[in-house]
Amino acid sequence: MKRAFLFPGQGSQKTGMGHALAQEFACAREVFAEVDEALSLPLSRIAWEGPADELTLTQNAQPALMATSMAALRVLESEAGVSIDGQAVLAAGHSLGEYSALAAAGVLSLADAARLLRLRGEAMQRAVAPGEGAMAAVLGLEAEAAAQIASEAAEGQVCALANDNAPGQCVLSGHAAAVERAGELARTRGARRVVPLAVSAPFHCPLMAPAAEEMRAALQSVEMRAPRLPVVANVTAQPVSEAAAIAGLLERQITAMVRWRESMACLQAHGVEAVVELGAGSVLAGLARRCDKDMQAASLGAPAEIREYLQQSDV
Repeated sequence: MKRAFLFPGQGSQKTGMGHALAQEFACAREVFAEVDEALSLPLSRIAWEGPADELTLTQNAQPALMATSMAALRVLESEAGVSIDGQAVLAAGHSLGEYSALAAAGVLSLADAARLLRLRGEAMQRAVAPGEGAMAAVLGLEAEAAAQIASEAAEGQVCALANDNAPGQCVLSGHAAAVERAGELARTRGARRVVPLAVSAPFHCPLMAPAAEEMRAALQSVEMRAPRLPVVANVTAQPVSEAAAIAGLLERQITAMVRWRESMACLQAHGVEAVVELGAGSVLAGLARRCDKDMQAASLGAPAEIREYLQQSDV
């Protein structure tokens, strides 16, 4: 059976994530210790103990989610002899999760991934003044309709399709007033729900251009190795196997739409029948099943989940 490994993005964070893994497995503790050292910050304490509002800060949530994903992967590798390239044909990560996927595939070192995500979070926070931007999930409309609504609602401001997550599930991003106008318009066009998102900045839209500019030099300064298996890029929804292309894709990702529905279609086109989400939460497993009702999906973020998966799968 062909598998893909998936790595979650912001919104999946939860106080306590990764703690049980670290308590039970030395290799997981080592991941968090390495990330703490790389950032000169007790990020593991924030992830495990909170407070929740501190963990939710973009510059904390992003590296903490990556650390949790990598801790789960290390447990699979050390306890069950599961290698990512031996058990999967592709990897993919949602937004910041793409950095986790690249670290898992050997493109980035754990320390470099942590430092880049910390900088990315800080840069994204600085790009737009608090209160100026907003994001909203639109449920019940397809991406093309949502993009048209965003264009109509902009009225000289920024309003863009930020995430195409699954059939009938999109996210809009931009100036707060424009996103509000888009939400009202979406309701009149048949959206089942419009849900404002509790985010600190309008991600994946042109307002993030200053953050992309900040990240360019940082990405170019980091060594990137050829991936052990192809990683599906958010901005193209296609596998990438050449290290030279990755920095540019990650820079573009900050302002571009996350093409997750198309990324799941890419997995299907490559014969993937099962996905394994590594890290906090189960958002991506749910989206995978929404994109393909026949897709087998597992979420591994706690010791019990990993043990059950190993017992039931053919790894």
